[in-house]
Amino acid sequence: MTGGGVAPVDLTVNGEPLTLLAGPGATLLDLLRSRAQLTGSKQGCNSGVCGVCTVLVDGKTARACLMLAADCAGRTVVTIEGLDDDPHAAVLGEEMAKAGAVQCGYCTPGIVVALTDLFRRTAVPPDAAAVRHWLGGNICRCTGYVSIVEAAVRAGQRSVGADIEARAP
Repeated sequence: MTGGGVAPVDLTVNGEPLTLLAGPGATLLDLLRSRAQLTGSKQGCNSGVCGVCTVLVDGKTARACLMLAADCAGRTVVTIEGLDDDPHAAVLGEEMAKAGAVQCGYCTPGIVVALTDLFRRTAVPPDAAAVRHWLGGNICRCTGYVSIVEAAVRAGQRSVGADIEARAP
């Protein structure tokens, strides 16, 4: 440990091994935004309710605002920036744009990360009820969810079970 209680945290972020310094009580979100300069994951409620900080940790959705940075040592993290080449995320982005499912955009990265995780986990395209259930931890204050759900269902029909290959780091 270095002075002031700051310690290095070794982790892989978006396929890149990183060593980032974290103080006591620092969260994964703090590391991503302040140290790694990955600002796609947003800071919202800081209590894990809104979902704007959603990332993938070891392949599963997680709230970056709730995870202590020190607990992420040795783990693999994927942020919205790490989904740039993911075909599920690409199809979802296209469908969200067509449906007008993005208004202010603040919640969009967390929603895209969460739905990409859903699409990777299921062999059958999710219906509206499954999408709504999966997004139960993501709050959007602008859209009313109708357009988001419709876009997700269409994206799932196009990508889940299709012959596209997700390149998950």
